[in-house]
Amino acid sequence: MGKSSAADLLHGFGVVVADTDLIARQIVEPGQPAVAEVRAVFGAGVFGLDGRLCRHELARIVFTNADARRKLEAILHPRILAFWLAQVEAWRAEKRETGVVIIPLLFETNTAGHFDGTICVACSFATQQRRLRERGWSAEQIEQRSSAQAPVERKMLWSDYVVWTEGSLDLHREQLRRILGPGAGDGAERQDRRREGFAF
Repeated sequence: MGKSSAADLLHGFGVVVADTDLIARQIVEPGQPAVAEVRAVFGAGVFGLDGRLCRHELARIVFTNADARRKLEAILHPRILAFWLAQVEAWRAEKRETGVVIIPLLFETNTAGHFDGTICVACSFATQQRRLRERGWSAEQIEQRSSAQAPVERKMLWSDYVVWTEGSLDLHREQLRRILGPGAGDGAERQDRRREGFAF
C-alpha cells in the first residue's frame, strides 16, 4: 500500500517512527521468549538448522489455517503491543511532538484508541497486486494475506486521514506534509497541535 515509503518520508520530516513489522521480526530473534512458544506450538519444522525462524514456512502454515494464525497472533501480538507502547512512552518522556506507529492490523487488533489520529495509506487493489507481484509474491500468497485483513475500503472509512499512494513519491510526501501541519520537515514548530500521535 505504501507504508514503507511513508515511513521513509516521515523519517525525512524528522518524525520518530516505530514499525510493527520490524518489531515482529525482532521478537522472534534467537533467544527471545517468543521463540520457545512458537516452537512449542508449531514444532521444530518452522526453524532452520541455525535455530532461526523460517518465516516463509511459518507463513505457509498460518495463512492457510485460521486457527494456526490465531495461535501465532496470541503469541506475538501482546509482545508487539508492549514493545511499541514502551516506545511511545519513551517518546513522551523525550517530549517528542509527533510520533508514528505503523500497524498493518491496527483496526483488527483494536488498538486505534491509543492514538490521537489514524492515517490509512492506500492504493487500488490492482496497484497493490502489481506491487506484491514485483516483490515475488504469488497470486495465492496475495489472496491469503488480503483475506486475513479488513478490506482497505473499510480502513479508509475508519481512519481520520487517507494518503493515496497511486501518484508520485512527491505527491505522497505532500499528503503527509499536509496532515502533519505547518512546519513539517523544516524544523519549525507546528502551529496545529490537534494531532500528536498517529498510527498507520
